Amino acid sequence: MLAFPEIDPIIFSLGPLKLRWYGLMYAIGFLGFWLLGRIHAKKTHTVTQPDDVGDILFYGMLGVILGGRIGSVLFYNFSHFLDNPLYLFKIWEGGMSFHGGLLGVIVALWVYQRAKGYGLLRLCDFVAPMVPIGLGAGRIGNFINGELWGRVTEAPWGMVFPHAGDLPRHPSQLYQAFLEGLVMFVILWLFAQKPRPTGAVCGFFILLYGIFRFIVEFVREPDAPTLDWLTRGQLLTIPMIIVGIVTIWLAYNKFGMAKDK
Repeated sequence: MLAFPEIDPIIFSLGPLKLRWYGLMYAIGFLGFWLLGRIHAKKTHTVTQPDDVGDILFYGMLGVILGGRIGSVLFYNFSHFLDNPLYLFKIWEGGMSFHGGLLGVIVALWVYQRAKGYGLLRLCDFVAPMVPIGLGAGRIGNFINGELWGRVTEAPWGMVFPHAGDLPRHPSQLYQAFLEGLVMFVILWLFAQKPRPTGAVCGFFILLYGIFRFIVEFVREPDAPTLDWLTRGQLLTIPMIIVGIVTIWLAYNKFGMAKDK
């Protein structure tokens, strides 16, 4: 069994202002997106220009925060929301959902591209390779906070997390940081370096995330009651795998989705 590194979630306090590791991880994700996005935008086959990346990031941030919070409440805490609708606005109590954040980003990018005339799929193709940076950083933030831990395990790398009992558990946050962060970034970044049919890159992103999340859910403590052997996370991920496969097939078989409807 490994010792859990008990790191104070608060980096430092300055009066009422507190800088938390989790917030810093969000900042790292957004900064990484901006820096690599400007590099990626210089490729001749991308749809955007380097100066557009800041605007895309702003819309994306709104989508992540609003969509992530709404998704967390509706997907995982709906009964609490019905008892107290104001819970939706209590963001200081925590709770963010990837699936909700993804939908929020898609809506935000749709709004942005209507003014630019890029086409939603082409813009999503541009955005997808940088997203894993934020995903990986966010999972590290979960690990530092000692939250979203894994199931009980006898593996030698199991850890006893604060507020999770006395039994060692899988550090599933680190598994997700590795798969959804590092592995997905390397694969998508390399894949996007050459021109691809419209929809291929974002379809690949959705498929990879769906597969990796589905796998990790087997060792992650369920966020909500399970449905037979499926967790809520796996149930939400199955449509992503299907959408990813269909999007990739359409990209390579239907003229690259050139019309981007």
